[in-house]
Amino acid sequence: MATNRSVRLRLPTIFRYAALSAGAVLMIAPFLDMILGALRTPAEQLAIPQVYWPHTPQWGNFARVFTELPMTRWLTNSIVVTLSITALQIVTSAMAGYALAKYRFAGSRFLLSGVLGAQMFPFFLLIIPIFFLLRFVPLAGGNDQLGAGGNGLLGSYMALILPFAVTWYGVFLMRQFFMSVPDEIIDAARIDGAGEFRIFTSIALPLVRPGLATLGIFVFIYQWNEVIWTMTVTRGAPQLQTLPVGIYLLRGAFADQSTESLQRAAICISVIPIMVVFLLLQRFYIRGLTAGSVKG
Repeated sequence: MATNRSVRLRLPTIFRYAALSAGAVLMIAPFLDMILGALRTPAEQLAIPQVYWPHTPQWGNFARVFTELPMTRWLTNSIVVTLSITALQIVTSAMAGYALAKYRFAGSRFLLSGVLGAQMFPFFLLIIPIFFLLRFVPLAGGNDQLGAGGNGLLGSYMALILPFAVTWYGVFLMRQFFMSVPDEIIDAARIDGAGEFRIFTSIALPLVRPGLATLGIFVFIYQWNEVIWTMTVTRGAPQLQTLPVGIYLLRGAFADQSTESLQRAAICISVIPIMVVFLLLQRFYIRGLTAGSVKG
């Protein structure tokens, strides 16, 4: 009887671990297929029936992407653009979110409603007007005082970065985190003579670090994989192409199974920065999921 009862108590644990293991396999399988695809030879890619496990792993494919493709330039552009946008969005979202959470001023509710409403409109609806705004910036890119005669900010890093300097989602997310900061702490700092900027940087920001990390991860992943706007802007400036755009164009230019190993090797390399950022910030991200975003 004792043995049967022990088995019954263990069954839920066994099922739980079995379900978690099955979920882990489903999550890992696409990454494993991507890596194995990068290690196959052209003959194995074309073989019928398809060869799943490479007989002679072609580790040299990872080196070939740097010698046969402008991978270094793509990586550099991706790092510069993604880190710049991530830093800008963290700064602007934190400042705007703090203002909406801790200050009471005329129109604050209207602004908050605007932030919420703006999230209903996807970015691709604004691509054309933003493109023309950057195209006709006065005194930039050969333009005259009226914004004519040149290309404006198009063909520069600014065209890739500025449209994403502010995100409505980030403003709302940080506003929710700042709502969890007790007003008593801020009032006590004011009584002690601390200025508003000092309160913001030395008291409020350290208390919402999980929120900053969560926002940073979201922004980094989204911008690292962004294709539509980057492809639109870099049509006339291929030297500014980022890694996802380069891989997309690579697949279009070499839509052949004989070069699929090279394409998959490039995709494997593109995933590494995302994994590194997530592993470095995962403890803050997990805390952020259960912190201030549930209040307010």
